[in-house]
Amino acid sequence: MLYDRDIREPLFDFLEERYEKSRIIEEKQMGRSRADIMMVLPEALVGIEIKSDADTYARLERQVKDYDRFFDYNYVVAGSTHGLHIGEHVPDWWGIITVEEAEGQTDFYMLRQPGRNPKTDWRRKLSILWRPELAQLQEWNSLPKYREKSKDFVIDKLLQRVSKEELAWQVSEVLFERDYTEIGQVIREYRASKRKNIRKKRKTLSLK
Repeated sequence: MLYDRDIREPLFDFLEERYEKSRIIEEKQMGRSRADIMMVLPEALVGIEIKSDADTYARLERQVKDYDRFFDYNYVVAGSTHGLHIGEHVPDWWGIITVEEAEGQTDFYMLRQPGRNPKTDWRRKLSILWRPELAQLQEWNSLPKYREKSKDFVIDKLLQRVSKEELAWQVSEVLFERDYTEIGQVIREYRASKRKNIRKKRKTLSLK
């Protein structure tokens, strides 16, 4: 019997061999669910749900809906106990990778290639980005800074003014460069700059 912990590291090796350029981000919150893996590819985000031999299908229906809101492509990685029936529990556009242990090795088999997800919600996809990362997209696309506006407002402006084809590679580029060791400081600096700008605007209005 293979557990989640037995599958992850060999799966990362399998994916890295399959995709020339990729980045793995684990345990990404998405709506009411948490993606086991978010894989960043040039111009696409891929959600990957692991169903080990110890897992059940109890939460899978809800998880599928959440994955389909956030990602361009999705995979389910299924242990051998699920291999025969997993296709009945995920949409046709989901890829299926089966995994089993053979002679002490963890073997993966591409049972079904993924198709492009027809249900991707671009607002949800862009919400994966942190506010400073959205600011980078604003700069690349020559948009105003909108420092006093909400994250949702900025996302709407990006979707109104930039094509999805252009945003696709930009989102991936930002996530390839994401640095978890420095983001706390980046966010603090961004918020401090935002507060300073608000105080400056209030002072200007009071002088009129």
